[in-house]
Amino acid sequence: MTPDLATPLSRRQLLLTTATAGLGWALAGCSEGGQASVPDVSFTQLDGSQHRFTDFKGKVALINFWATSCTTCVKEMPEIVATHQRYKGQGLETVAVAMQYDPPAYVMQFAQSRELPFRVAMDHTGEIANAFGPVQLTPTTFVVDKNGQVVKRYIGEPDFKALHALIEKLLAA
Repeated sequence: MTPDLATPLSRRQLLLTTATAGLGWALAGCSEGGQASVPDVSFTQLDGSQHRFTDFKGKVALINFWATSCTTCVKEMPEIVATHQRYKGQGLETVAVAMQYDPPAYVMQFAQSRELPFRVAMDHTGEIANAFGPVQLTPTTFVVDKNGQVVKRYIGEPDFKALHALIEKLLAA
């Protein structure tokens, strides 16, 4: 339905049109193809150690952008942990990147209380989220192959069965 430009849109029509456009953009991000290299950006883990995403070349990486205030992020985190535990011995690297607006104390408390077994980084300046897209919605998860190519982006909670199949395929390559 194309709105008549001579007739002002109602608030509901405007919201629906905007939401539909945003949904199309978000779903486009879930498709494969159009591979890009993982950004050569550094991150600092909660323990203070510094790394670069390009350091994972030769490994499959799962990079999850999340926030402690995001209910879907909190809900999916046990599945992210299970995925990491299942594939870490085969070469999977997992990094949970807390968004710029997430208070560091909350991130630290969450990581400690949940005993997150993978790398947790704070994106203090927003540089990491900007380099990856920019990432504006949480959770957003990227899957990176052994060559450092982003092969999949999930906006929202991934289908973990499909994610596991993709990880297995990439680890076997």
